[in-house]
Amino acid sequence: MLPKDPAILLSMVNMKLRDKYSSLDDMCDDLDEDKSELEEILAKAGYKYDSSSNQFK
Repeated sequence: MLPKDPAILLSMVNMKLRDKYSSLDDMCDDLDEDKSELEEILAKAGYKYDSSSNQFK
C-alpha cells in the first residue's frame, strides 16, 4: 500500500519507477494500486506522469 501524503507518495512512486518498473501501468498492476487514484492525488499536488521519462514531474 502506497502512502496518501502527496510529498511522500511522489518520492516513493518516482523511486519505484526509477528502480524497478518500466511504466506506471506495470507498477500499479504489480502493487495492485489504482492508477487513476494515484494520478488524481499527485495531480492535486501539481504533478503529472511523464511516460517518456517514466516519472511524475
